[in-house]
Amino acid sequence: MALFRAVVGPVYDLVGLWEQHCYHEFAARNVSDTMATMVAEPYVDHIPTMTGGVGASELSRFYQWHFVDANPPDTKLIALSRTVGATSLVDEMLFCFTHTREIDWMLPGVAPTGRYVEIPLVAIVKFRGDKLHHEHIYWDQASVLVQIGVLDPTGLPIAGIETACSNTTSKSMSESGPSSPRATEPNRITSAGFTARTTSPTTNGHSSRRVFPS
Repeated sequence: MALFRAVVGPVYDLVGLWEQHCYHEFAARNVSDTMATMVAEPYVDHIPTMTGGVGASELSRFYQWHFVDANPPDTKLIALSRTVGATSLVDEMLFCFTHTREIDWMLPGVAPTGRYVEIPLVAIVKFRGDKLHHEHIYWDQASVLVQIGVLDPTGLPIAGIETACSNTTSKSMSESGPSSPRATEPNRITSAGFTARTTSPTTNGHSSRRVFPS
């Protein structure tokens, strides 16, 4: 598919489209501009907590009340790796924040603990043309719960912030050559700004999504 697209087109800048979407979510925190980067009926699924939205109306409401303005002010994303295909991309990143407010999409119903969290997170993003169609987001929820102090890891095969340290250390060791992307500053999305390297949905399987009260 990638070769076919490269030969006959059209070719879209999926990286640029994704980074623009993330900018509107985490830096500008603008719901309308975030939705404008997506198809008419998109969906987002946060797998560990079953939060998100299916369709423009539900997803826009979710972004407005439970995501875009629900992230702590020091939230930042640090890119670790990226794989880009003809119509999709996979981003591996660190999601970093201080738990100073309830985060509906990641820690629904959990009161702020004031703890700092760094968690590896993977986004699988599908495009239709020059618009995002859907996102599947994965992270280790047990590690998040350990880091905010509500889950004791003693005797359990889980870890806290060590998962983030292990992730970045292993990549630094394996990708530290002079031509490696890790030798340059990674993408960072923060509440203060965004810096980039120069480089019709089905609802099947989503009927058990967590529903927030109106």
